[in-house]
Amino acid sequence: MSGAGISVSAGIPDFRTPGTGLYDNLEKYNLPYPEAIFEINYFRQNPQPFFFLAKELLPGNYKPQPCHYFVRLLDEKGLLIRNYTQNIDTLERSAGVRGEMLIEAHGSFAQAHCIECKEEHIIDTVKDTIKKGDVPHCTKCNGLVKPDIVFFGESLPPKFFESMKKDFPQCDLLIVIGTSLKVQPFASLVETVGDDCPRLLINREEVHVASAFSKFLGIGGFTFNLEGNVRDVKALGDCQDVVKQLVELIGWKEEFEAMMNENK
Repeated sequence: MSGAGISVSAGIPDFRTPGTGLYDNLEKYNLPYPEAIFEINYFRQNPQPFFFLAKELLPGNYKPQPCHYFVRLLDEKGLLIRNYTQNIDTLERSAGVRGEMLIEAHGSFAQAHCIECKEEHIIDTVKDTIKKGDVPHCTKCNGLVKPDIVFFGESLPPKFFESMKKDFPQCDLLIVIGTSLKVQPFASLVETVGDDCPRLLINREEVHVASAFSKFLGIGGFTFNLEGNVRDVKALGDCQDVVKQLVELIGWKEEFEAMMNENK
């Protein structure tokens, strides 16, 4: 499971970090409130702010980071069941992770559809329109076309729900990297692995932490600090640095660096 924290070092802001997060830096778009830029009803009325932002976030503007290549390395080692990502930046794909190994829980820039008639549009054409500063419209019904990013008010991709039912019960190690785990239903995935499955959090700070009371109520969360914890582990710090340390400890450093150097 991965979130915005694995892409911050590429130059893409996360959403919630005070001062530097995306939601704290949207004044130029004159929004009624920051989250409106990702609300489907607001988008219907005023799509321009989203497309201004999309122009900055388009794939090709940023390069994959070590965490993205780590996912690819796990796949090539035959150890990856799936990467569930909250990110829309497609940097996992840019790093060479196969599309079938990704569940882009909040959608991505990989495809685009009309929000009215659902006609699929060639994503490169849509990107070219966005780069010009224009709003893409459907060639069939003239409705608004947007990349397949899940907005507030829209359902997550069916693939998310279909895959989670079979993937998480198989998991024998859950790695959670660079996420605040504040958005549902993504955050609840942490609880869907077996009771004996180790869970490793690689993050700047502790998140989704259980208390003795919440554990008693069966609410869940990481049990790092609770007596009797036998499966939850935290590695706090910059997630890129932690991943590089982990790769070195496993003995994959040379292979990992060669992989990253391919795309320089």
